Amino acid sequence: MKQLFERVSSYWVRYDKYEIRTDAKGAKYITAAEDAKPDIFDPLEDAQAMVLEALNVGRRFFGKKAPEKEQESAILQFVHHYGLLGLMTALPTTPKFMDYEKVYLPKNHFIREEALETEQFLDYFYPFKKPLLRKRGVKYTWEVEGDTDAVALELTFSSEPTAKKMSFQKEYAEPLDWIAKALKDMTFPFITSKYFYEHGDAFDVDEKKLMAQGVAAFGGIAPTYRIALLDKPTIVWDFHSLLIGLQMMFSFMLAEDKTPLRMCDSCDTIFVANRKTQRYCCDKCRRKGE
Repeated sequence: MKQLFERVSSYWVRYDKYEIRTDAKGAKYITAAEDAKPDIFDPLEDAQAMVLEALNVGRRFFGKKAPEKEQESAILQFVHHYGLLGLMTALPTTPKFMDYEKVYLPKNHFIREEALETEQFLDYFYPFKKPLLRKRGVKYTWEVEGDTDAVALELTFSSEPTAKKMSFQKEYAEPLDWIAKALKDMTFPFITSKYFYEHGDAFDVDEKKLMAQGVAAFGGIAPTYRIALLDKPTIVWDFHSLLIGLQMMFSFMLAEDKTPLRMCDSCDTIFVANRKTQRYCCDKCRRKGE
């Protein structure tokens, strides 16, 4: 995996303060706080830690579910660590949807329509303050609002798709239940594969087939790539959303044989095992389980 993703363009923006806000219809969103400051970082520098935290948030929605407040707190903590998921650029068929007359969407768990007017689509992510956008056909103008941080972000990511730059602005928000669903969906293949391989004898042929189909349905839009003429022709991967980076890195970790993903037999924490027979995430859990 290290060689495959030797060149990655994955810089992302997180703010130092996020909050849960409720719109006029009672729907909850996570958005940057009014006095929040942005930070540009590379979330894939420690992809393993990010994937594990995402999985351990997602597992709270399975089995004996954690209380709602605990779930919300875990999601908010993840967002504080890594920023919002970038659902606005992850869901459409292309992150450059601003260059098209409409936004085209493959089947997903959030929006039923296969095509939306651009303004309609943006409404999902700007419930409190609309962006200064004027669009007619494929032509559009977008004016950056806010302080010097907002302008600086637009200039820093000037070569990126407009939608990605818009998702880094402070007014951008993501529905709390959408983030929860995305993290739960990512945890599902891990939990399913765990029971498939560890308790295979307990399931009949049809049940195994259903489990395999469920895992096969995981995923979404693949990351884009380009060829760069560096010291040699090199594939450079472009992750235009945090979610796509998460999904891709998780997929490789799930298929990894030498350091497999495991769920602790004592506390249910998902961790990376140093050996295939490792059953506990730490010595404390090992002593408790023995």
